[in-house]
Amino acid sequence: MGLTKQYLRYINSAFFGIVGSPKANVTIVEVEGVDGKYVAVPAVEHVFLWDVKKSDKVLVLQGDKYEVTSIAKSPNKKHLAVGYSDGTIKLFSMVSGDCDVTFHGHKSAVTALNYDSNGTRLVSGSKDTNVIVWDVVNESGLYRLKGHKGMITQCQFMKNRDILISSSKDTYVKWWDLETQHCFKTMVGHRTEVWGFVLTPDERRLVTGCMDSELRVWDITYIDQAQNEESEPPAKKVKTQEIRIGLGDDEDEEDDNTILTCSKAGSIMRQSRERVVSMAIDPTGRVLACHGPDSSLEVFLISTEEEMAKRLKKKQKKARKKQTTATELEDTDGTVTATEVTLAIEDEIKKLNVVRASRKISSFDFILDKNTLRILLLLTNNTLETYNLTITDKKPEQSNHSSLSIPGHRSDVRSVCFSSDDTAVLSASGESVKIWNRSTNQCIRTMKCGYALCSTFVAGDRHCVIGNKAGKLEIMDIASGSTLETVDAHEGAVWSLALTPDKKGFATGSADHTVKFWDFDLIKDENVSSKRLTVTHARTLKMSDDVLCVKFTPDQRLIAVSLLDNTVKVFFTDTLKFFLSLYGHKLPVLTMDISSDSQLLITGSADRNIKLWGLDFGDCHRSIFAHDDSIMCLQFVPQTHLFFSGGKDRKIKQWDGDKYEHIQTLEGHHAEVWCLAVSQTGDHVVSASHDKSLRLWEITQEILIPEEEREMEREAAYEESIAKGDETVIAGESTEGEVDMAGKKTIETVKAAERIMEAIVLYKEESAKLLEHARRCKTLKKELPAPQMHPILQAYGNISPSKYVLEVLKKVKSSELEKSLLVLPFDYIIDFLKILDIFIKSGWAVELSCRCLFFVLRVHHGQITSNQELLPVINSLRTFTVGKVHELRDTIGFNKAGLQFIQRDMEAQQDVQFFADATDHFQEKKRKRKRKEKAMLTIRT
Repeated sequence: MGLTKQYLRYINSAFFGIVGSPKANVTIVEVEGVDGKYVAVPAVEHVFLWDVKKSDKVLVLQGDKYEVTSIAKSPNKKHLAVGYSDGTIKLFSMVSGDCDVTFHGHKSAVTALNYDSNGTRLVSGSKDTNVIVWDVVNESGLYRLKGHKGMITQCQFMKNRDILISSSKDTYVKWWDLETQHCFKTMVGHRTEVWGFVLTPDERRLVTGCMDSELRVWDITYIDQAQNEESEPPAKKVKTQEIRIGLGDDEDEEDDNTILTCSKAGSIMRQSRERVVSMAIDPTGRVLACHGPDSSLEVFLISTEEEMAKRLKKKQKKARKKQTTATELEDTDGTVTATEVTLAIEDEIKKLNVVRASRKISSFDFILDKNTLRILLLLTNNTLETYNLTITDKKPEQSNHSSLSIPGHRSDVRSVCFSSDDTAVLSASGESVKIWNRSTNQCIRTMKCGYALCSTFVAGDRHCVIGNKAGKLEIMDIASGSTLETVDAHEGAVWSLALTPDKKGFATGSADHTVKFWDFDLIKDENVSSKRLTVTHARTLKMSDDVLCVKFTPDQRLIAVSLLDNTVKVFFTDTLKFFLSLYGHKLPVLTMDISSDSQLLITGSADRNIKLWGLDFGDCHRSIFAHDDSIMCLQFVPQTHLFFSGGKDRKIKQWDGDKYEHIQTLEGHHAEVWCLAVSQTGDHVVSASHDKSLRLWEITQEILIPEEEREMEREAAYEESIAKGDETVIAGESTEGEVDMAGKKTIETVKAAERIMEAIVLYKEESAKLLEHARRCKTLKKELPAPQMHPILQAYGNISPSKYVLEVLKKVKSSELEKSLLVLPFDYIIDFLKILDIFIKSGWAVELSCRCLFFVLRVHHGQITSNQELLPVINSLRTFTVGKVHELRDTIGFNKAGLQFIQRDMEAQQDVQFFADATDHFQEKKRKRKRKEKAMLTIRT
């Protein structure tokens, strides 16, 4: 057997170029007690915390390989819930940035997240049409609510009642009673997809947004409060009737329920005719905002009860004036009946302003600071913008506009390259060229340009040349950040630009069927005394079709040109005479490169194949099916025959050009990879993608063996297939009901179940040893030496076998416990129940033991009741469980009472409320002092 060739692994060392991704919502967060200054923004698989004023990145919440799709902050503002495209939910600490809890429950992307008012529960909605309620404190799933037939667009808890509201693309809004886990009401009044809703803080109104330009307003009436409303004074009752009549009587379909009813109160017309993308209302209930898939954010002001009463009085006054002038409508007492004076929904919810952003809005958030509305917009072009609105102005105008855009491009990066010393990276996109410091990943220069398609550093790294879609060459001075000259080079797009090996010129390939050769030159500038760089046209090579790529051999003997007719033509550089024609690709060759020894040419095509050619005779050494989509970029590692390829399948792969072997796959990008560049030393690779991110890959000293890499890939595929397998069906429970278990089967739950089974087997073996030892001691009537303990038990400090099972059980994540127990075969359940009996009798982890016990009894109820062997175990559990739970409850109650006593004692000593917010008392005292001062002034005057 031959010696296996070893390689070194490349890892993702840096990630930059992203301000915010458009696939998730942006959220204003509080850091170190400062609110309104920091914002949490999705950045592909991570979450960035930006200081908007300073444009600094404060914190990075590290994700895995899946994109962020939803973000929600906790009521105490200390945690951030992040949903991902694979259905995972992670809870991050805002202080340390660490992931505290991970929930696995959804099978596809999380689309909605929301905390309850206490922050103890979290609700999530997904593309898999399910709504799951999670217990944040216990770090586990409570239940899964099924009933929607489309993607969940929004879900929210009600503050004052144990009710959950969810909306979906199936046009329905469902109301769930969480005490019974039952959908008690379905609103069917919408004819199109419901894309979002907001609930007013008093929970009397619901506003929904759909596919049209109409915001529908719904009145919520609670049945248990109807009797209280009937006992109100008549005048007050008439007043509410006046408002209700004016709002309309178009009611939604009512279910048979005893909790609440919903009736349509009216509609607010939006300016945009597109669908609603997202909606939000501030905690005070004063401002409502929504936007569509365009660049405008519509802001509405919700009137207070005092403002409503004033408007109603004005309307009544106007009606009386009209009545006195119109004698035919005069009543006997000269007054107007209550039904004739009404308030429309437009009188309650008034349009404040339309905020115009520079590009399409992806998501938004806002806070109301006194009378100033601070609005934050995340745009689809990788930009954050902030605006201010004063809501007390009659015609408020957007002001104090600022944007965070420097750390990224507005459009896709189509070209990247390293400087000659590998310290800088150039990236060119549709609107700008940026120079990045490789070690710090900071943008050090931004220069405006046309739609760039190719780029290169000029010798000395002080200038760069850009080829754009308009057929022009732009020569830029990096130090000053200015464009020195724009040359009309081609009549079509400049698709490729190749620097000559002697660095004295370059060649460009264009869609106008030509390859042009250019020389660098220095000319005297009229405005500046010193000379500046320019280019002069030297030669032109006419081709039969569009030129897609141009490459020189490092010895400058040959030039290779790829054409739209799927072929590659090779010419002599000095005479431009034809040398070789390389054909074999079924679709155009989009990229190619030549090895440092000028022996090997690699071509990547839209047919997903890489072909390796010898430049001596033009023979094809090997054709490799490399990617699952078009290959967009190829480049050799200098001085080797190793090369990298990137494609539209989001992957970057490393290959060995001598052995024609796939070495490793670099996964990280979440969209098409457009371009990549390898540094001069081969230690770094930079890649750019349609997800607007730039990623830096760095070589490590870790040895990589391709066979082991393939084995790891097969294991990962197997683990993924286990997680995607069929869920275990619980006997006696319907799969068609509204409620199901919250968790899902993952490789972690399978591994946890295996660890529990191994612990149970070890318990049985060690228990048998101990019983045999006790039997022998009894037979011989003398104390024998104790049998040697299992090494694992010794490692845990010579603990008992039952204690070891408890340690294993404690290490299972709370959110994965039920799914892990569900995997256990019934043979192990028999022994597990006996172990649980020992736990409860000994008072070990009573809460955890009871949770396991009740779940196992529910799942295996039929088999347990029919098993005679378990009868004494069940009787023992029934006897001891209740008593131990009562003891635990009494202990908690005693501790709680003791803490309350300490709290009252400290309050009495310090004369302040210990857990209340002291600022509220301070503000109240300040207001009282101001009132006294005003009163004194009026008395003096």
